[in-house]
Amino acid sequence: MPRLFRQFLLIASQTTLWSICSASSFDDLLLPAFEAHCVECHGENEKIKGDLNLFEIQNESDLLRDLEQVQTIIDVLDFEEMPPEDEPPLPSDLRRQILDGLTTLRDETLAERDTFPDTPIRRMNRFQYNNAVQDLFELDAEVFTLPERMAREYGNYFKPATGAMPESLRVGSRPLGKSQLIEKRLAGVAPFPQDLRAEHGFDTQADHLSLSPLLMESFLKLSRSVVDSPDFHQDTCGIWDRFFAEPLEGQNLASVLEQRLRPFLAKAFRRPVEDETLQRYVAFALDRIKGGDGFTETMKVVASAAIASPRFLYLYDKAQGPDPQADQFNLASRLSFFLWGSIPDPELVELAVNGQLQDPDTLRDQVARMLADERLKRFTDSFPAQWLQLDRIITSVPDRERYPNFYFAKYRASMHMLIEPLLLFETILVENRPILELIDSDYSYRSELLEAWYRDEFGKPRTPSVQLPFKRVPVMDRRQGGVITTAAVMTMTSKPNRTQPITRGAWIASVIFNNPPKPPPANVPPLPEDEEAGVDFHDLTLRERFEAHRNKPECASCHIRIDPLGFAFENYDAAGLWRESYENGLPVDASGSLFRKRPFKNIVEFKDAILAERDRFTRAFAAHVLAFALGRETTTADSPALDRIAAATAADGYRMQTLITELVLSEPFQRANATTKTVAVK
Repeated sequence: MPRLFRQFLLIASQTTLWSICSASSFDDLLLPAFEAHCVECHGENEKIKGDLNLFEIQNESDLLRDLEQVQTIIDVLDFEEMPPEDEPPLPSDLRRQILDGLTTLRDETLAERDTFPDTPIRRMNRFQYNNAVQDLFELDAEVFTLPERMAREYGNYFKPATGAMPESLRVGSRPLGKSQLIEKRLAGVAPFPQDLRAEHGFDTQADHLSLSPLLMESFLKLSRSVVDSPDFHQDTCGIWDRFFAEPLEGQNLASVLEQRLRPFLAKAFRRPVEDETLQRYVAFALDRIKGGDGFTETMKVVASAAIASPRFLYLYDKAQGPDPQADQFNLASRLSFFLWGSIPDPELVELAVNGQLQDPDTLRDQVARMLADERLKRFTDSFPAQWLQLDRIITSVPDRERYPNFYFAKYRASMHMLIEPLLLFETILVENRPILELIDSDYSYRSELLEAWYRDEFGKPRTPSVQLPFKRVPVMDRRQGGVITTAAVMTMTSKPNRTQPITRGAWIASVIFNNPPKPPPANVPPLPEDEEAGVDFHDLTLRERFEAHRNKPECASCHIRIDPLGFAFENYDAAGLWRESYENGLPVDASGSLFRKRPFKNIVEFKDAILAERDRFTRAFAAHVLAFALGRETTTADSPALDRIAAATAADGYRMQTLITELVLSEPFQRANATTKTVAVK
């Protein structure tokens, strides 16, 4: 859109921003400008670039009809992607004026429409199901093994109520293999298939959590296998005596069933159970007992029916309307599944029953309580690994000849690598530290092996194969510290024998700035390797090889955005080790410019450039957390709330727990499905 933005510059130099956004200015200035200078690329002769057809925009109402398009204009201006490099840049003051004006226009329009995207009704994912069943029955065992739990805790080091992480701890890692799956769990219970993750998203995304007839049948079998497990008994089940145990002789059986089933079903269904539903379960149990089944066996059947019910399996929100209390129960569930990955506890439900949960002060207190609870470990077991895309390290295989020390015994160094960023995230969360330490920190957690790896002095230190000892260590060299330069990220974004600046750049754009590039066109060939190209690349650096690749018109637009982000990390080789030059002796050039306005010469200056854009990073991180919490992608409708969350977080020193609290208090979180029709769930 180069001519469009040149016209923005021309108009803004002649009039005030208020007049730019007024209808008369649109008619008198913008529309003629579009026709004279923009339609050549955006509408004339059916030529439409950037999915922008200006022939369809005849007035300001036409422009505001598509707020996603308005948001796109805001984004390309904010990330300084427009005007393109070959066009004169907009003066920074003018760019800010235009952004402020468009943002105000967007927010005013959204306020009038007063709506948020719906999160479709969806089932629990596998991780949430395990936690919910465990909490419902108060089990002293896992329901089934969860390979997606990337790091495993040993010795119960995670105690958020203390507000501090220990100086040393022991942890396991998924790449260690089956030894990490040996834990106290219910025998005979097999999990359903692992849930898919949405692209640039999380396994909480609603569009990936449907419930097919085949999967429904699996849930039915699963529910029976839980209560029929030989490990499901009074020693492992905390509610055994008050739910499954035989009643005292002479007690009225119907009354006993009502007394036991009412709180159980209310906990399972996350809201008080209706009398009609309760009596249906009571009648079913009475019929089985009268038919000769034992009391305990009958209660197992009833319990398995409850956890196979859509009322248990489905996460859904009813619309605001005749039953405002329903919103309180929805909020309790949303909050609990966000931070604890499970059903709400009695305190949350009681507050919802009393209509107190939506009170801001009460909600703040509840978030603080939940952040101090050990169940918060489920959030750290789920969100950070997905946000950082750390599952990619599991399949990383650096070249064995070049990196023989990456492989030792039957394990890989990757099992140590992936734990470091996860422990850093936990530290920032538990100690309520600034999220900026995710970019640059003066401490980390390292094992003996990982410390040796960073020094490139890898021997073969004796390390237990299951429980890895990690220590909190100072990081004096700013080339390390934070998550973005960890060996895990550098290795998983590389090929076996060379780095991938484009992959690294796309990772930074997606993870750190929540601005993922579009997939490359199908007809764009990959960068040729030496053996594939038949060309001698010995005298070229990797940057010079990419220059030829990006000069193609179909490649240039994306490479302009992501190349500088990726080449900033070129001093880290394919396994995250520091280098000053390539194997051919040519020096590494890691210089570039962030958003075409913050030049840097090396990785330390690149970190400084990101920290100079700390508010942008804060907003992007908040968007990731909100998408995880709500089970849907964030949209333009969420933008005003994200701006407020980021501003409040910045005002409190960018602290992690402040961001989470402000997110819970935000409109999108509290009114997740304000426009959704009531869903009847039987």
